[in-house]
Amino acid sequence: QLQLVESGGGLVQPGGSLRLSCAASRFTLDYYAIGWFRQAPGKEREGVACISRSGGSTNYADSVKGRFTISRNNAKNTVYLQMNSLKPEDTAVYYCAADARSTGCSYYGMDYWGKGTLVTVSS
Repeated sequence: QLQLVESGGGLVQPGGSLRLSCAASRFTLDYYAIGWFRQAPGKEREGVACISRSGGSTNYADSVKGRFTISRNNAKNTVYLQMNSLKPEDTAVYYCAADARSTGCSYYGMDYWGKGTLVTVSS
């Protein structure tokens, strides 16, 4: 079973940057589209960004477009989420998830989930 581990979360001031990593073990990530999701306290989980197997297709939520960038390095079995110009409303637990069936990328039907990493944006 594919295992995903997120890292890179932490406390950052508004306007700052963080890079999250989603590392896979036991299986290669080449066969999976990957999505980043977040869940803030008291709110539903939402899709933030996703990337296709090849990396040729990406999608972003309107709330992060122009600030966040998703990328993947299949040789390192890792997917990244570069987050710039962070805002307090970006505070959430961030999860990565893998989709074995999508030929593009989507936020539905994810097969495997990591346990999350906390991002706190505060002065």
